Amino acid sequence: MSSENGQGDGGAEEAPPEQLALIRESVRSAKVPRAKPRTWRGAALAKELPVARVLVDKGVLHLDRYFDYAVPEELDAEAQPGVRVRVRFGAGRHRVRAGRREGGGLIDGFLVERLAESDYSGPLAALAQVVSPERVLSAELLGLARAVADRYAGSLADVLQLAVPPRSTRAEQRPSPEALAPPGAPDAGSWARYERGAAFVESLASGGAPRAVWNALPGPEWSEELARAVAATLASGRGALVVLPDGRAVARIDAALTALLGQGRHAVLTADAGPEKRYREWLAVRRGSVRAVVGTRAAMFAPVRDLGLVALWDDGDDSHSEQHAPQPHAREVLLLRAAQDKCAFLLGSWSCTVEAAQLVESGWARPLVASRDQVRGAAPLVRTVSDGDLARDEAARAARLPSLAWQVVREGLRHGPVLVQVPRRGYVPRMACAGCRAPARCRHCSGPLEAQDAGALRCGWCGREEGAWHCPECGSFRLRAQVVGARRTAEELGRAFPAVPVRTSGREHVLDTVPGAPALVVSTPGAEPVAEGGYAAALLLDGWAMLGRPDLRAGEDALRRWIGASALVRPQGAGGTVVVVAESTLRPVQALVRWDPVGHAVRELAERAELGFPPVSRMAAVAGPQEAVADFLRAVELPPGAEVLGPVPLPDTMPGRPPRPGAPPPGEHWARALIRVAPGTGAALASALKAAQASRMARGGGEAAVRVRIDPPDIG
Repeated sequence: MSSENGQGDGGAEEAPPEQLALIRESVRSAKVPRAKPRTWRGAALAKELPVARVLVDKGVLHLDRYFDYAVPEELDAEAQPGVRVRVRFGAGRHRVRAGRREGGGLIDGFLVERLAESDYSGPLAALAQVVSPERVLSAELLGLARAVADRYAGSLADVLQLAVPPRSTRAEQRPSPEALAPPGAPDAGSWARYERGAAFVESLASGGAPRAVWNALPGPEWSEELARAVAATLASGRGALVVLPDGRAVARIDAALTALLGQGRHAVLTADAGPEKRYREWLAVRRGSVRAVVGTRAAMFAPVRDLGLVALWDDGDDSHSEQHAPQPHAREVLLLRAAQDKCAFLLGSWSCTVEAAQLVESGWARPLVASRDQVRGAAPLVRTVSDGDLARDEAARAARLPSLAWQVVREGLRHGPVLVQVPRRGYVPRMACAGCRAPARCRHCSGPLEAQDAGALRCGWCGREEGAWHCPECGSFRLRAQVVGARRTAEELGRAFPAVPVRTSGREHVLDTVPGAPALVVSTPGAEPVAEGGYAAALLLDGWAMLGRPDLRAGEDALRRWIGASALVRPQGAGGTVVVVAESTLRPVQALVRWDPVGHAVRELAERAELGFPPVSRMAAVAGPQEAVADFLRAVELPPGAEVLGPVPLPDTMPGRPPRPGAPPPGEHWARALIRVAPGTGAALASALKAAQASRMARGGGEAAVRVRIDPPDIG
């Protein structure tokens, strides 16, 4: 110690006897350092099934296969299929002693199966260690992970990193609770509002496997309806899995299930739960103690036993798309699980995506909708403010809000809170017809046209320049750039209504609920809090900011966000009113006014089928430095009929800003090519891209990285 703490320079010799005794005791009680795993040189092999087939946790495509190892006799009992192991990887054939391969670095892996003999002719290295006797990798989970890896041109090890959470010793040592007996079958409850709702719940309770796309009615009842579907599945003696976009939605389903079934019947799996708690809950599911799982996309691989239902809420939300390799989407994973386990499937949302409409149109799933009378009784009144109205409105030019919006806010604040949805900043503009506002698209590939600095038009997909564009809808030759960014309105609303509190909900601070007292709640899309008793009114500002994004899903996404906010408003019979500031003739706006997201999705699907857009066609994106992308495209053996669009330059990432998903690292200039194939050849495309990427990785050297993504969510 230093002299400042009252100690001289004598050190330990001058320490009081009590301190020395404590030091000696701490040394005695310290854990003995664990020895490194042995090489098992000369050790006897297991008498039965002496070969272990292991998946090593490398995550590179050219090593995406199993490797055989010898099983020492001392590890025979613990080395069972599904356990975590450590092996030595990377030793050459020349490092052989006593018939055993030695050397290499220690690496984690999973023991997949035990064999009587190996098809590898050379000497085998021995298993170094069984990390834990807990069998975390079942045959069902392994099959699902392999299907996802093949679907997204990824490696099995990368998928298992998403599927199996990191190990926690304390969680493994704690026993899981005893499994509860199946509950009684619930009644249909508010499912009776839908034309086939009661029959759907009865089918789940009787052990059936119905597949449905559910267009939920506006209001808070959706969480209770999902809980009843889970309860009906549990009543049949099977398990259920529900995946939701965020923690707020998980909390609502968690509360609804607890109120309906009580504690101990379901587990909550979210990425932000903490490693020990998440692994403990995951183990309870794996051991069969809990038969129902609710969580975010981290739960889409949950090892539920006797799976009877997989359900997904709001599949259009970006949060369902995993950002780690191979970047699977929760909807596609659950579709694979429904096919693999032959279980029920439920895709629910207030809105409707094109993928959901395709499931219904193909006959794979049945629609689960309410009658138009039920929809009109539950939805609020929707009014529009178009560009022409804004041009004639003096208040809109002075205060950036139309007179109709002020009137609705003033009236709504007399009865409760009012929601104001303001789009996020940073939306990129695209070009549209100045006459009819139809998006300007390339004549060659139907990609979005972008305006260059010199005034020329260029396709954002194939890179071709367009010198003589005219609108195919109205024949106009004039273009306009759509509105960019969001208008900050909280200060203006606060000054206009000084006696009313103003609350904000956005990226920095997201509110879960707000009281039912009069207040202005300014929120970005997706962060709208739930108001007690519902909002009295809602303003959906700057519709062009969302409709003007250079993205194939701009209209679908804008409608989904508008309906998500409007569903929190009271029904029209209770005075609920929604004002949307957007051109009233646009298809998404008309779908909102009629509250017809299904009709909008069906029309979008028909147009995409005509133009060859996803999801009717399958598409992949290849991004990286210009030369690397060109070399990759020359090397890959694409299936017949594949169409390559591009490459075209990607927008640079500004230094100091976090890169967008799929964007190049700061300071690097990347290009992107899109590869489009006809329906039915998506598997061949993924296989070809995976083989080409594996070949590049095997060569190593100084080759620049190339990113491959199947079904990219943002293609322009």
